[in-house]
Amino acid sequence: MLGYYDNILCISAHTLIEEGFMTKASYEKNVTRHKIKVVKRGGGAKGSCAQVAVDSLPTTCREQVEEKFGCDEARITAWVMSNYELDQAAVVYFTDWAAAHKSEHATVELAQKYAINASVLNTCIKLYKNGKDSQKLMGDKYDWSKMAKSIETLRKELGHDLPTSTLRFRKKVNDYKKYGYECLITGKFGNQNKRKTTYKDERLVMSLRVLPNQPYGSDVHEMYIQFVCGELEVWDFETGEIFDPDDFVDKNGNPKELSKSTIRNILNKPSNKLLVEHSLRSYTTFMHEQMPHMHRHGGEWALSQITMDDVDLPRRMKGNEYVHAYYAYDVVSQCRIGMAYGRGKDDALVVECFRDMFRLIARHGWGIPAGIEVEQHLMIKYKNGFLKADEVFKFVHFCAPQNSQEKYSEPLNGSFKTTIAHKNHEGVGRWYNKGARRVDQKKISDSSNHTWEDKKYYTFEELVADDIADNREWNHSPHPNQKKYPGMTRWEVLVAKINPTLRPFDSLTLSRYIGEKVETSIRRNSTVRVAHEDWWISGPEVLEELEPNNSKVTAYYLPDEEGKPMDIYLFQGDRYIDKVRPIKTYNRVIAEQTDEDVANYIEQQKYVSHFKKYLRDNAITKVGKAEVRPQVNDADDDENLILPSAEGHEEPEEYEWQPVISNTQRALEDL
Repeated sequence: MLGYYDNILCISAHTLIEEGFMTKASYEKNVTRHKIKVVKRGGGAKGSCAQVAVDSLPTTCREQVEEKFGCDEARITAWVMSNYELDQAAVVYFTDWAAAHKSEHATVELAQKYAINASVLNTCIKLYKNGKDSQKLMGDKYDWSKMAKSIETLRKELGHDLPTSTLRFRKKVNDYKKYGYECLITGKFGNQNKRKTTYKDERLVMSLRVLPNQPYGSDVHEMYIQFVCGELEVWDFETGEIFDPDDFVDKNGNPKELSKSTIRNILNKPSNKLLVEHSLRSYTTFMHEQMPHMHRHGGEWALSQITMDDVDLPRRMKGNEYVHAYYAYDVVSQCRIGMAYGRGKDDALVVECFRDMFRLIARHGWGIPAGIEVEQHLMIKYKNGFLKADEVFKFVHFCAPQNSQEKYSEPLNGSFKTTIAHKNHEGVGRWYNKGARRVDQKKISDSSNHTWEDKKYYTFEELVADDIADNREWNHSPHPNQKKYPGMTRWEVLVAKINPTLRPFDSLTLSRYIGEKVETSIRRNSTVRVAHEDWWISGPEVLEELEPNNSKVTAYYLPDEEGKPMDIYLFQGDRYIDKVRPIKTYNRVIAEQTDEDVANYIEQQKYVSHFKKYLRDNAITKVGKAEVRPQVNDADDDENLILPSAEGHEEPEEYEWQPVISNTQRALEDL
């Protein structure tokens, strides 16, 4: 059997030979050659046998002895015995406690036992803190099960009553470290440690699982064991409440031990997995992967609703720059009815897409789409203006931020990329895709270490031209719902199914919101200069709409594909003034004039005639004026009247008559 002599683990020579670990001849030879150490010689008293140090045995023999007799626990026991000493402070504390306590059960013997328990725990903590001895006895990690077994073997020798269960012993050690001597006193004597109300086992396990580092199930199990043993402190972030390990005990008051499989089953329960994912994942990730989504079906009429979204063309330009595109789809026909391209993803890209769409609609004489579905980040600035419900579109829907599954344009973009674009071009795909949709890129070792080089690069013009051609092919490809639209392309569905209840095309409103804006003024009472050209106002009547002493106006217009104005509307402030028309010139060389020149000449003459007619119809009435003189009294006139006498009558001198002068001429002479 194994035993200790001078704190050295030994095995008797009799056991060594009888158990077959070593033959008698081999034993004697090893002793003679001093290859094994005999700690105590045998002989003398009856039953006395030589004791051989286990650590001095040959390797094979020592391993066999350790495997059969469990030397690890024995070594730990020997270390404890060699380092054990009675805690005199504990003796004083518990003796005073027993004397002061009124219960007859608080005896001196019980106080002595509590002091021994404290002394044993002191020894265990000493080994726990002594890394060198702990590693030598237990390996890299402190083994609580071996320590518990070793302490159990000393129960009779030392007289302690510490728990035999590994978890209970471990918890007792940590309670002792936290609360001191008081925790060794049984609760029957009124020992009340601080308690807190906590969650149930599943809630605690899930709370440990959703820590920021996202621990594995095995790590959760280890943290749970540490918690119930008092080694790990856990608290509620919201309330600040500290969880009490005493709330996680079985009916006997022992720490509730959950196995790894139990922890795994808790975490893999479908309802718990949902809650864990909700806590760990971001809003967008959880929404896309776990949340239920809305289920919808398609409409019946084209232009009842359009859906818009931005896309980065998959192939890149030099410098690893992308061409940014913005598309507008008709939901029913899936046609791309608006597109724009740019080097930056900005407001100009959005506005140009709207312009392109409305140019197409105007060209075919269709009405304003009834509804529109847009994203938030590039469209939110138009929410109280252009994209206000009933302003241009009757129905406007802003999709939730980061919710790509809500916009119908997202799956349409994906379908376009994996069919038309992938068929027509190389390099369409992702590096992380599999099969035909995978694109190889070359890793560049630079300072950022995140640079990938494509096999081929393209110019901006090449990428735009290719995409426009692909869009044309997409629109004239068969509609995916051939059961509903047999033999029809997307474009044919668009043309055939135009909603008959659409609002008429409103060029004025569109020009105001998404058109070009030019500050100008009315010149010579008839023209404005916009886009490097002169335009007639409707007539002199427009001047009546202007503010006093202000001929400045703002011109709005939608540009065509070449950037030239389509219809130009004049505003002064927020007040609509007029819609102007182009001035069509004619050849000043009469011999070279064509029929078109003659028509343009007649048109201009009509405008001038209308202008003259306005002047005649609104000519200012001419008036005369004279200074008002005070009236003379009649009586005074009679007194001052001198009548000529008959005798002295003389012929009057001849009067020279002046030509008649009108009041107007007289007024001019007075100036």
